[in-house]
Amino acid sequence: MRCTLGVDIGTSSSKGVLVAEDGTIIASATRAHDVARPHAGWVEMDGRIWWDEFVQIARELLDGHQDAEVVAVGVSGMGPCVLLADENDEPVRPAILYGVDSRSTTQITRLTDELGQDEITRIGGSVLTSQAGGAKIVWVADEDPDSYARARRLFMPASWLARRLTGAYVLDHQSASQTSPFYDIENECWYEPWWQQYAATIEQPALAWAGDIAGTVTAAASELTGIPLGTPVIVGTIDAWTEAVSVGAHGVGDLMLMYGTTMFLIATGEDTLRTPSMWTTAGAFAGTRNLAGGLAASGALTAWLKDLTDADYPQLLAEAAESGPGARGLVMLPYFAGERTPIQDPDARGVIAGLTLRHGRGDLYRAALEATALGVRHNVETMRAAGADIRRIVAVGGGTQGRLWLQIVSDATGLVQEVPETTIGASYGAAFLAASAIAADDVKPQIEHWNPVADTITPDPSAKAAYDALFDRYLRLYDGTRGVVHELAAEQRTH
Repeated sequence: MRCTLGVDIGTSSSKGVLVAEDGTIIASATRAHDVARPHAGWVEMDGRIWWDEFVQIARELLDGHQDAEVVAVGVSGMGPCVLLADENDEPVRPAILYGVDSRSTTQITRLTDELGQDEITRIGGSVLTSQAGGAKIVWVADEDPDSYARARRLFMPASWLARRLTGAYVLDHQSASQTSPFYDIENECWYEPWWQQYAATIEQPALAWAGDIAGTVTAAASELTGIPLGTPVIVGTIDAWTEAVSVGAHGVGDLMLMYGTTMFLIATGEDTLRTPSMWTTAGAFAGTRNLAGGLAASGALTAWLKDLTDADYPQLLAEAAESGPGARGLVMLPYFAGERTPIQDPDARGVIAGLTLRHGRGDLYRAALEATALGVRHNVETMRAAGADIRRIVAVGGGTQGRLWLQIVSDATGLVQEVPETTIGASYGAAFLAASAIAADDVKPQIEHWNPVADTITPDPSAKAAYDALFDRYLRLYDGTRGVVHELAAEQRTH
């Protein structure tokens, strides 16, 4: 049975799928892991975990399905991350994760002062934020010089897997465009003056597109994983973009909403749109550009409440549904891990306003779901103000399993959401890219055949007025509490 293997390295787990030629999922496997938070604002992980879990997942899937003939491998992973390795491909320090890690604030300020915000935006598309991979590289040079002195190569999860599988040292354009300020978005290449100024001792990875073939599985990788020698492996890209592929939400006018540990949004177009509030990136495919955004905490926030209240998700969802729109007079800011877009404030913190002794855990859970929905609305309105033409919304990710959350997002934003049949996410998209990479042009798989729309979530008109009022309070609550919250964030950094 011919199939493709797709593996994605996520924030809280690695997931793999074996997928038949018609898109049917034959089997899946997962390995849970934790991130490390050694200091306030730091989020990192031992990059060696990524390969170890890939090997475990590949072995589990192939050993359990001896009739599976893997004809191509897809890879994907969270990002933009910064994993620096030496000349022997040994990590010199833990990988620094994407925008949830806010340690590089000083470097962002320095780079912006030295290079100029307008010039940074002209070359790379975006202002520097906690999402900027280049600023994280400079942080290592400044704050961990011993490790930086040994560093010779730059990896992200997908490129790390491709390296270990094939020996290729390659990074996709989409990921590279988030290594700000080292990528020239209009010319789709590394920007040599700034790379040489700030990262000259790091070898530049070759650049390719996500669905290109990086190389083939080596003898050493085949022995470890069980994948046949010579099997093609794609370059891969960042998980949110691979998730967009998995549901066909990467065409011009599409917006993908990814419901996961964090919430991510990707609007696709042909033009390079620039706004200081969002991230401008290259697309997953040649000829496309993205305006992207992300909440720093969404699923992580609901998981925190679940653990805090010692209740299970069905209980909390039932109680949240009973609470109703507005959570009986509560409004929450979901900035429990700082916030990414559109406020770009790593020192933002969570706020719950309106609490009384009458409120219960269902009200709090409802307020958390509404907070993420209002964060989505804030991002969508900012994207549209920047010129994004959003015609179609597709929801993906683990959070789509709970219809209440989807309904609240549609009600709060006024958006119709399409939910595909398969929402397993980036690993499925990676398997699709792998299948496409080896297929002839006249027989390439079509994602609408692999993964048709299964449900459509329509806004409830009767909830519009309540959520319009709540959104206004949401915006004013951040403005009104920002000063105190920033003082508390500064104090937290001392503990």
